[in-house]
This record gives sequence, C-alpha cells and structure tokens, in this order.
Amino acid sequence: MSRIAVIIPALNEADNIGPLVAAVWAQNVDNVYVVDNGSTDATADVARAAGATVIAEPRQGYGFACAAGVTAARTNGADILVFIDGDYSSLPEEMPRLLEPLQQNSAELVLGSRKLGHIAAGAMLPHQRFGNWLSSRLMQQLYHIDVTDLGPYRAIGAELLLQLDMQEMTFGWPTEMMVKVASRQLRIVEVPVSWHVRRSGQSKVSGTLRGSILAAYYILGVTLRYARR
Repeated sequence: MSRIAVIIPALNEADNIGPLVAAVWAQNVDNVYVVDNGSTDATADVARAAGATVIAEPRQGYGFACAAGVTAARTNGADILVFIDGDYSSLPEEMPRLLEPLQQNSAELVLGSRKLGHIAAGAMLPHQRFGNWLSSRLMQQLYHIDVTDLGPYRAIGAELLLQLDMQEMTFGWPTEMMVKVASRQLRIVEVPVSWHVRRSGQSKVSGTLRGSILAAYYILGVTLRYARR
C-alpha cells in the first residue's frame, strides 16, 4: 500500500489553511505537510491546529516551499506526493482523480487540468488564461506532450521526483517537473479538476502585476531553457 503525502505551500493563508487541511485529511492520505514560506500571519498556528505537520521554509519561493515539503515527506516514507495550493482554489475531494492513474500504474505524473474541468467565474483572469494557453502550447510544440494546463494541483511518485534533481526554486518549479518528466519520455496524464476563487485574501501571483509578470517570466524561462538543452 502506497503512503500518500500532501504538500501545501502557504504564504499568509491563515484564513484558508484550516478548512483546507481539514478537507485534505478527509481524503485517504497518510500525512499533510503545510510549508510556511515566511508568513507574517497565523498560518503556521492554524495549520498545526488543524492537524498538519508544519515546516518552516523562510527562503521565499514556491520551489523552496515545495522542496522543503518533499524532504519531510520522503523522510517519513512517502511514496506518492500530492501538491495543492494553500488558498483553497483547488478542491481536496477531487484528489482521488489525481491518485488513480499513479495507483493503477498508468502514469508517472498526473496533472489536474482546469481547462478540462471547470473554472469558476472570476477565478482566472484573462491574462492568466492567455499565459496558461501559451505555456501549454509551447509544451506541446517543444516536448511533444499533450497538455492543456500548467496548474499546481498534481501528483507524482516520490522516487521519481527525487531523480529529477529539481533546481528551479521559483514559480517555475512545477514547469521544471513537467519538462523533466517529458524529457525522460515518461507518461504524463491530465485529469479534470475545478478551480475556484480563493476563499480569502489576495493571490500572490494574479493579485499583483509584479506577481503575474514574475510568474510568466519564470514559467516561460524554464520551458524554453530546458528545450534548448
């Protein structure tokens, strides 16, 4: 039986993290890790009270947070890693869709596709939709993989992720995972998931112009850089 660990990167998500952790625990998982990426609010305390193992990663960066969660999960024997953002835009109850292909050995990386699923009104701004479309098209052209979304909700085998030797510690971390799996000609499967307006607070990416530009820069940069290699 595989041990499933859920990793939740979080920065100032005190109003969202408690219900999210509770909903994750309602799934058939073995561990829930909330990686506090330098929050100035009560994110860590709320997550801990909800039953999560809290890991402090003060180095700002989505990749740093994910990597810290991976280290903790592997130390405790996780076989499958699930990544979900701390803003409750993705639904934990859809997690079985991501786990099934891995458990049935029909994929090495499973991506939650919002395009194949449902995007709630106001949950994704026009520039986000365009950027996601462009990045997906580049993936198709450069790596010959049929993907529709670069969403953060995903599942992967822990051993494979360690073999990928992840280096990108910014918003480009999920993209690096995809291109390295594709470069190994391993199976990437998309499953439909929904995407909702965050329950509270402001997005670190789409909520500011700087965040949106930086995310696009890192995502496109990683996509093109590994293609050249």
